[in-house]
Amino acid sequence: MEKTYNPSAIESTWYKTWEENGYFAPSGSGTPYSIMIPPPNVTGSLHMGHAFQDSIMDALTRYKRMRGNNTLWQVGTDHAGIATQMLVERKVMAEEGKTRHDYGRDAFTKKIWEWKAESGGNITRQLRRLGASVDWDTERFTMDDGFYKAVQEVFIRLYEDDLIYRGKRLVNWDPKLHTAISDLEVENKDKQGHMWHLRYPLADGQKTGEGKDYIVVATTRPETMLGDTGVAVNAEDPRYKDLIGKDIVLPLVGRRIPIVADEHADMEKGTGCVKITPAHDFNDNEVGKRCNLPMINIMTLNGDICDEGQGFNIDGSLNNDIDTTIPEQFRGLERFAARKAIVAAFDEAGLLEEVKDHALVVPYGDRSGVVIEPLLTDQWFVHTAPLAEPAIKAVENGDIQFVPKQYENMYFSWMRDIQDWCISRQLWWGHRIPAWYDNEGKVYVARTEVEAREKHGLGADVELRQDDDVLDTWFSSGLWTFGTLGWPEQTERLKTFHPTDVLVTGFDIIFFWAARMIMMTMHFMKDEDGKPQVPFKNIYVHGLIRDEKGDKMSKSKGNVLDPLDMIDGIDLESLVTKRCGNMMQPQLAAKIEKNTRKAYADGIAPHGTDALRYTLYSLASTGRDINWDMKRLDGYRSFCNKIWNASRYVLQNTVSEETLEAAGGKTVEITEAMKADCGVGNDDVELTLADRWIISKLQRVEAQVAKNIDDFRLDHASQNLYDFIWNEYCAWYLELSKPVLWDDNAPEARKRGTRQTLVRVLEAIMRIAHPFMPYITEEIWQQIKPLAGVEGETIMTSAYPVADESKIDVQAEEDIEWLKGFISGIRNIRAEMNIGPSKPLDVILRNTSEEDLRRLEDNSTFLTSLAKLTNLTALKEGEEAPMSATQLVGEMEVLVPMAGLIDKDKEIARLNREVEKLVKEVARFEGKLSNEKFVGKAPAAVIEKEKAKLEDARAALGKMEEQLSAIKAL
Repeated sequence: MEKTYNPSAIESTWYKTWEENGYFAPSGSGTPYSIMIPPPNVTGSLHMGHAFQDSIMDALTRYKRMRGNNTLWQVGTDHAGIATQMLVERKVMAEEGKTRHDYGRDAFTKKIWEWKAESGGNITRQLRRLGASVDWDTERFTMDDGFYKAVQEVFIRLYEDDLIYRGKRLVNWDPKLHTAISDLEVENKDKQGHMWHLRYPLADGQKTGEGKDYIVVATTRPETMLGDTGVAVNAEDPRYKDLIGKDIVLPLVGRRIPIVADEHADMEKGTGCVKITPAHDFNDNEVGKRCNLPMINIMTLNGDICDEGQGFNIDGSLNNDIDTTIPEQFRGLERFAARKAIVAAFDEAGLLEEVKDHALVVPYGDRSGVVIEPLLTDQWFVHTAPLAEPAIKAVENGDIQFVPKQYENMYFSWMRDIQDWCISRQLWWGHRIPAWYDNEGKVYVARTEVEAREKHGLGADVELRQDDDVLDTWFSSGLWTFGTLGWPEQTERLKTFHPTDVLVTGFDIIFFWAARMIMMTMHFMKDEDGKPQVPFKNIYVHGLIRDEKGDKMSKSKGNVLDPLDMIDGIDLESLVTKRCGNMMQPQLAAKIEKNTRKAYADGIAPHGTDALRYTLYSLASTGRDINWDMKRLDGYRSFCNKIWNASRYVLQNTVSEETLEAAGGKTVEITEAMKADCGVGNDDVELTLADRWIISKLQRVEAQVAKNIDDFRLDHASQNLYDFIWNEYCAWYLELSKPVLWDDNAPEARKRGTRQTLVRVLEAIMRIAHPFMPYITEEIWQQIKPLAGVEGETIMTSAYPVADESKIDVQAEEDIEWLKGFISGIRNIRAEMNIGPSKPLDVILRNTSEEDLRRLEDNSTFLTSLAKLTNLTALKEGEEAPMSATQLVGEMEVLVPMAGLIDKDKEIARLNREVEKLVKEVARFEGKLSNEKFVGKAPAAVIEKEKAKLEDARAALGKMEEQLSAIKAL
């Protein structure tokens, strides 16, 4: 092995080897185990969320592969309708000065396919960098031919089952992109705005209970009043209940609209009166349904005011009886310009009661960056209530388990109040809806135009045109678990790997993806008895990674982390350029640059894939939010280095002097003699107490890690393994091996037993750790496996260690804990009394039991070697001890006589200086926390940090004063 751990030198080589040898593909034997990767956008690049999620899936897949399962981790990408179309539109405009309309639909779609062929594989290349052991041979794309066939089939069957319909409904409309978007594509932002209080005159001389001839409504969107069709009040409100059923005259418009009773009007909130605009507000739309109010659309697809409103009944059918007039002065105005004009008109008419500052949440399109408008448009919908019933039961009866279980409540809450799902998008890139229209507007759903004509007996004289809309990408990804396996064909892959075993997802898309996959799958996939199949047996819900302060990662904040930067490292200037290079807004770029320079003054050091992955596993708790911690990443880079150095120690100490001498003083490759030195083919071995202890502890960690992986607690599993490797194998066992291996008088059988244990435990550690740290474990395993008597081409397909309870040695564990306590006690005394680690000590023991004396006798070699002792004496009962530093090991006292060990005067002077320094430190923190200006302005987290520093300084001062008193008493 190389002297220094260099992750970049081993990672690319091993991944290429694994992929070329087909190790990622299903083995064809064993119990099937499958995971479907949540398909990343083909336009995307790997971000921390991807890295987190994919690391979890890879650990589960590698673990199951090593357990002998027939594993499939299905890989693929999503065509990402809006994102991809926007990307190529910008590219064409920048390079050719053309829009998609200059090309036309077919030619522009061809341009997208060309871009996909050239640049669409970026994220899959990054997946390889992360070590993802996906089955690349069966990679899928949501627009490939086979998947397109599945999407068409699902649409047609749902339509034939009366579960898909076309209707005029309220949707999130993006006025810039001219398409409906899902709730997930809406970014809600906190903004400071206004609440306008407007007077609505009562009709027919009516008066309120307060004697007013008007009521006051409050709104944050005055422009929508042009489409008001009612005003809601609470039926119990004494101010207005006598007005229910009466009319008001809509200001500026002159239309009479009714006052209706509805619980949406809160007597305690605002004025108690709510204007109802069913065509431009989701809450108002629900009131409109309950109160049978008509709808008036007042906006164009651009978000401008129409010349004439459009009237509809609440079911979406045309309503030609309602007055839809829009005053001339507002026609054609952009919506926010219309807002100003309408407020001015109210003010001029004396109908503007007041304007208040108001904090509100404004919906923005995450791609377009413009304010989203609730708008009535013709769209395709899935009638979801019938699909939701079996999907709810599947979770209720345990066919699908949520991990953690509390996320069931979130799922049930949404599913039991489910709304119909808008599945159409006004884009060119995507699965075009398989529906054709004649000149009368009649719709014919079929796979092709030819099929539509044959199916409905339409002659060549009937002109047909295909629907221009495409399907929402969530619709196609809803088929992911079975569409990727060849459905609607009943392929062997489908029969073998469906249902899948686990879905790994964030809580934020339980509704958008997980629930819809369950509904779709259970409708289309049935077992041999006709029972609906679930898409997956478990849903492992992980938290979302935020920055170190707990803030959501966002490009505008400049706190986004690229996992590849964590792996490969990046200097500060390159990092700044990367984050700000494509910024169109100079002020934003300057802000991001400032944040970047402040947070990463030295750039980001290279850490390697294994360190990044292990950090992610350590964060895989059941919480909703996970704060990223660069210190943890640094710590796990050190952990990798620790493993590397431990492995080098093992390899350097597994050769007997005889073998080394026979090889001419150096070894180039592992020989049969070296294997025999490690007990391979040689049963003449003697195990020491330390050997029996580490073998016993190995069984326990094997059981702990396996259980925690099975329970989806990768944070616990990674911690179990870390503690064993760092705190037991490296910190203690390697040290305990030295007195045996370096003792010229030790029997060869005992040395052979220790070498065997060193090698076999390390080899097992590599297999336990492989799902978490694939690269370093493969590299070391290849070196160590011959010495451990293990065969196999790759650690990936070697057996995952299984605990053997017969090897658990409780007595050895208790004896070593006693030994560790003894040695730690001596080390603590050295540290407290400033005694050098190599200075030999005389030690006196007091209050020893028979068990203590037995352990002293059995382990004298370990104790004298590791604790650097010259003499070890047990006091008899009643015998006095000299002035000593003391540590307890159980009830036994370990005493180190101080006389002659230290220069008393020099030590007192040194400790006095330390005490003086700590007194000043305590005073500084106390002064800071008593400063009212600091406490009043500093964030709570900063204050808590300062309090913690004060407590640490006080504790250190107390300890130092104790040491000073002890030295003075000598």
